[in-house]
Amino acid sequence: MGAWIEMIAEDDATGDLRELYDQARTPHGTVDNVMKVHSLRPHTMQGHIALYRSVLHHPDITLPLWFLEVVASYTSIKNNCEYSLTHHFMNARRLLDDDERADDIHAALQSGEPQRVFSGKYLALLEYAAKLTVNVCGMAKTDIDALAAAGCDDGEILEVNQVVAYFNYSNRLLNGLGVTTEGDAIGYYR
Repeated sequence: MGAWIEMIAEDDATGDLRELYDQARTPHGTVDNVMKVHSLRPHTMQGHIALYRSVLHHPDITLPLWFLEVVASYTSIKNNCEYSLTHHFMNARRLLDDDERADDIHAALQSGEPQRVFSGKYLALLEYAAKLTVNVCGMAKTDIDALAAAGCDDGEILEVNQVVAYFNYSNRLLNGLGVTTEGDAIGYYR
């Protein structure tokens, strides 16, 4: 069982669902449970695929992908979403290609102390991600002003905003339906 609701197996998928499973296939050749959980309403999977790819895998993204995966992981930690944290911190680890640094980052994020391993623009963006996740009602223009003062341009702020917004959506999908990593190939990158 990979979720608290029924998920249609790849072998049983037909029509639009079969096509969407093909679109959602990872580089490992698998379809992760985060997509399979949409199988009873494939049209929602279509939107999910488009949003995910636009915020993390679009060629016009300017921030380093390893950092966006760290933002995704920090958002998932704040939401206590083990599924996304498991997948996306593995992505960050593989992209960093430095296990010691990855371990230090993971420990700092888990303890809510990103300042132990980040400073400047990256720290400011992680603080913004945390506040946007846990205190969305408290967001103010001063939060954006602080990012600009730390050296972030508006495009970078938007990129992080979209990663955080996407992961808040995805974390609620996953936690709300009890989706597990059972059967998933962990991490997007080989």
